[in-house]
Amino acid sequence: MSRVPTCVLSSFEAPRILHGHDPGLFVQIGSLTKTLTATVLTALAGSGVLALDDPLERFLPAPVGTGITLRHLAEHTSGLPRLPEGIRGRDPYAGFDDRALDSVVRRLDTLATAPAGSTEEYSNLGYALLGAALVAATRTPYEELLRRHLLDPLGVTDVTADPPAGVRLCRRGLFGRPRRPWTMTGAILPAGGLWATPRAAASLVTGLLVDRRLGEPAPAWQKAGRLLWHNGATRGASVFAGAVPQGWILVHRLSGASAATDKLALDTLRAAVRPA
Repeated sequence: MSRVPTCVLSSFEAPRILHGHDPGLFVQIGSLTKTLTATVLTALAGSGVLALDDPLERFLPAPVGTGITLRHLAEHTSGLPRLPEGIRGRDPYAGFDDRALDSVVRRLDTLATAPAGSTEEYSNLGYALLGAALVAATRTPYEELLRRHLLDPLGVTDVTADPPAGVRLCRRGLFGRPRRPWTMTGAILPAGGLWATPRAAASLVTGLLVDRRLGEPAPAWQKAGRLLWHNGATRGASVFAGAVPQGWILVHRLSGASAATDKLALDTLRAAVRPA
């Protein structure tokens, strides 16, 4: 049986750190990044910088008439596909830079698979566009927006797009060498490119979902009954974060097999909240 480095942090039990994981090192958090991007959106809306129902073309050179708003992007109801065109290969997002995103923006009217607001389809592309719109609206780099509107207010520091190699924890290959992670510092960053220590990610979960120090959770969080959750996966890492009224959990594994990470988190939650 594979010994996958695993970190389980929760309010239900002592930390479980298995097979060489380290909650103090930076790991890729994949699409958990989306919850942070959406939190910046709601903070900017709350301060009047923009409105959730502003059309995308107010901030980016999108064709007029797509009907796509910032809210649609945040709630995955934009009608846009899951991925931009040309995302493939061993490092699929490496070529998806600002120039590639601009090319996509200018022909959004040809890419939509459904009218905006009519259906829900999870979209990494949508969150790349949302992040670009927030940057354009404020003329502020994405990571600076995170710091001002999310990290500093919560007192969290260990979240970044590009941590030094010496403090990264990456999956290792057959001969023990660290596998090269996906390049996600380009236009895809707001959709899934951040790194964080598991301890920092747990602080975000408690600050946003339990203590709600920045108000109601942002629209990126998924709902299943009373559970608020989000997961994420890259080539070599996967994460699940969630909270119920009884407590919270964060699971990170150095494996891109997100289904197994989700199952571990949900099984732990069910065992913890099961009636006596």
